[in-house]
Amino acid sequence: MNKSDSEKEIPCKNEAEVSEAADLPEEIEKILTEEREKAERYFHNWQRAEADFTNYKKHVERERQDLIAFANTSLLLTLLPIIDDLERAFSALPPELNDHPWIDGIKSIMSKTESLLKAQGLEAIEARGEPFDPTLHEAILCCDGEEGKVAEELQKGYLLKGKLLRPCMVKVGKKQEENQQK
Repeated sequence: MNKSDSEKEIPCKNEAEVSEAADLPEEIEKILTEEREKAERYFHNWQRAEADFTNYKKHVERERQDLIAFANTSLLLTLLPIIDDLERAFSALPPELNDHPWIDGIKSIMSKTESLLKAQGLEAIEARGEPFDPTLHEAILCCDGEEGKVAEELQKGYLLKGKLLRPCMVKVGKKQEENQQK
């Protein structure tokens, strides 16, 4: 009977070589399994590293966007006292000067400035009559009034693109304790 080359038996010289040849596939299988596990660990580590890098890139991009969005913060903080002074000046303006053309010009400049600041994302915080919120308001004084509500705004507060730029300085209402001794 003629066997093909793949079906031919490998001649063995002794029994030791036969048992060693039988153990060889088990050892190879064991080594192959270990190498597959290593490869799988390397693959998972690579996936984790890639995900970490993607998250890092997103974080850096968010920080860059925030830096661009809030780059003018110090300039705006410098301008706010000027706006406060102009508002106080207009509120103290004598009634006979309200219709003066020069005052109208200053009001126009103030209006344009406020529009410009609003376009940059600046918005005033409404405080009067609102519940006191320590994240938006800075309580300076307490006065008679509705408990826990802002009774008076002493200085305007502002948000810049939804984030607090300057808190409102306020007077907070407090119930007056009635001491009735009989």
